[in-house]
Amino acid sequence: MPTDSPLRPYLEDCQRRVEAALAQRLPAPSVPPTRLHEAMRYALLGAGKRVRPVLVYATGQALGASLESLDAPACAVEMIHAYSLVHDDLPAMDDDDLRRGRPTCHRAYDEATAILVGDALQTLAFQVLCGDADDGGTPATRLAMIRTLAAASGSRGMAGGQALDLDAVGRDLSLAELEQLHIHKTGALIRASVRLGTLAAPAADPGAVRSLDRYGKCIGLAFQIRDDILDVEGDPALIGKTRGKDAVHNKPTYPALLGLAGARDKCAVLLAEAESCLAGLGERAEPLRWLADYIVARSH
Repeated sequence: MPTDSPLRPYLEDCQRRVEAALAQRLPAPSVPPTRLHEAMRYALLGAGKRVRPVLVYATGQALGASLESLDAPACAVEMIHAYSLVHDDLPAMDDDDLRRGRPTCHRAYDEATAILVGDALQTLAFQVLCGDADDGGTPATRLAMIRTLAAASGSRGMAGGQALDLDAVGRDLSLAELEQLHIHKTGALIRASVRLGTLAAPAADPGAVRSLDRYGKCIGLAFQIRDDILDVEGDPALIGKTRGKDAVHNKPTYPALLGLAGARDKCAVLLAEAESCLAGLGERAEPLRWLADYIVARSH
């Protein structure tokens, strides 16, 4: 990201806020079982772009929600994301040695601990959504957030997308099949991040909420396509993981199906559609515009 990007200070402010909020909600490493709690903090803190919690903050603020009301959903969605990465890196899945520029959780600890880390982070996410007493949320709002995150995480969302991804190895998928895979595997949680932000503003205009949901769908698909591109041409020192894993595992990707130029063109189309969804929100939606630009141009 260029040093003069308008997104940089906003992103850094949100990252600092969610990092502090996550650290507060995690068990201390001195609390038994100490190894598990230490590994949970290793997997969740101190690394990552925090795109999903930043989307929660940016969406909610665009609709007038307070930062305090957005902390819990921002933490919850990042906990779900972190759990998915820990499990995705396991030998039974992608068998990766690096994540976010450092050893994956099962390499830093062991496979059994990594499985438990994922399990514990997943359940903690829903505990967080249930319980923040100072966020101003109503029981109905909390329930809607829990329902949204659960649907995005389960068999019809992220976990289902991972199952489709495993089933697709070595197969030739159509463009429509690949889009469905990506929409579930990565897009569902990004779209849910936007939805969580709208739920923190229950008085928001329904038309704006629908437009933001479409925005979330577009950038969720664009995010995964950009990941596909970076797996081909990204710098391992920047992307923080081994390059070329998709080709090694014979996974279907947008560059494999459309070529690099075609994949970039698809990202550009999705970016234009995402930006059109923000037209009615004015200056309040500037961070969401910056985030969409960042997602399709990022180097890691």
